Amino acid sequence: MREMLLMSMRGARDIVRRQSVNMNNLANVNSDGFRKEISHIQRMPDGTAVRTSSPDFSSGAIRNTGRDLDVAVRGDGWIAIEAPGGESYTRRGDLRVDEFGQLINGAGQKVMGNGGPIVVPPHGKIEIGSDGTVSVLPEGESPNTMAIVDRIRLVNPDEARLERGLDGLFRLPQGELAEEDASLSLVTGALEGSNVNAVESLVKMIDLSRAFESQVRLMKMAKEKQEHLAQVINMK
Repeated sequence: MREMLLMSMRGARDIVRRQSVNMNNLANVNSDGFRKEISHIQRMPDGTAVRTSSPDFSSGAIRNTGRDLDVAVRGDGWIAIEAPGGESYTRRGDLRVDEFGQLINGAGQKVMGNGGPIVVPPHGKIEIGSDGTVSVLPEGESPNTMAIVDRIRLVNPDEARLERGLDGLFRLPQGELAEEDASLSLVTGALEGSNVNAVESLVKMIDLSRAFESQVRLMKMAKEKQEHLAQVINMK
């Protein structure tokens, strides 16, 4: 009965971890460029098994927005940004120019160019090309006078080496920087959605909740049997 109680407790704890991962995925179902986390069992060198999780790098659906500064990475690859943890990588492409002329995404993270964060001079118009080139129409110039400012730094590191931080951004270990990949391209006027399947995550949430309830019932049953056994022993 003690073993039954311990097994039920371990089972409940494992379900809580899986549910935590699933709930975080569900919370980001509408987060552009989000990569869901997959919970799984990892076998350690000493033979023990631990519950862990890893990112699912499959792409989300791309939707047209018609907004000039919305971009989605076509196929594999990442947009390099400046973040507190150093250069980081994201698929989020809802870009805008802030009050300081910096090109940032919807989270306020600075988009990296050839020599650092991209800074856009005063302009009447801004365009982003499919190769990541950022061009502007300088103030006071004729409509055909577009000037190249910079190029968005697009990279394609080995995904097996990418680590997700607590901020949800991906980085290479020990501050290593990914090389720029000129073969990558962007879909302009579009955004990539999350790769979380809302229906699948909701079904999983219900299944895990039921499984947790079953473990709780087993724990209660084991406790009741243990108490009954103790009473029988005391009667002798």
